[in-house]
Amino acid sequence: MNVSLVGGHPVLDFANTVAWRTDPTRRAERVTGATAWARWAAAAGLLTSRESAELLEASATAEREETERQLAALQRLRALIWPVLDCLVDGEPPPPRQWDELRRSILLARQNAELPPAFPLRWQPGTCRLTDVGHALALHTEMLLSGPSLARVRRCEGSGCGWFFLDRSRSGTRRWCSSGDCGNRDRARRHYARTRQAH
Repeated sequence: MNVSLVGGHPVLDFANTVAWRTDPTRRAERVTGATAWARWAAAAGLLTSRESAELLEASATAEREETERQLAALQRLRALIWPVLDCLVDGEPPPPRQWDELRRSILLARQNAELPPAFPLRWQPGTCRLTDVGHALALHTEMLLSGPSLARVRRCEGSGCGWFFLDRSRSGTRRWCSSGDCGNRDRARRHYARTRQAH
């Protein structure tokens, strides 16, 4: 698994597990299979290394059909989050159908989580199934969409990229998921255009 965590938030990094999201000709899954998702969850800070190892062990003994169902549920959640984040960035209301399904995902995650008697209050999802990773992401989505980082969510301006990130720049004008990736491509494209005009 070789996935860049450029989003600055687990939900944005989850949305970014598809490369070239807005370009159907280049679009590619970056995380595939239970093992890769367990490792991704640890890299994204959703699981500890020990919890990730336990999830890997549980996935190895699970029925294939059940594992496929849980993987499909993760992909469904991601597909719900994309249009909601796109609308947020574009300053539009979220699409009603996806919003309603996302709301149900958040409610289901709460029903399956613990609420320990500690401050600050925080829902604690399980850690032993891929389904629990989905619940954790649904709860993090609720926190992102209701928290102070909401106004800093951006979408990369790179052609076909579609990755999301938190703009923590002082000026609030960050344009690229990565200045060394999409930003570099844009600079190269502009340089090439200027060179052609000069000739």
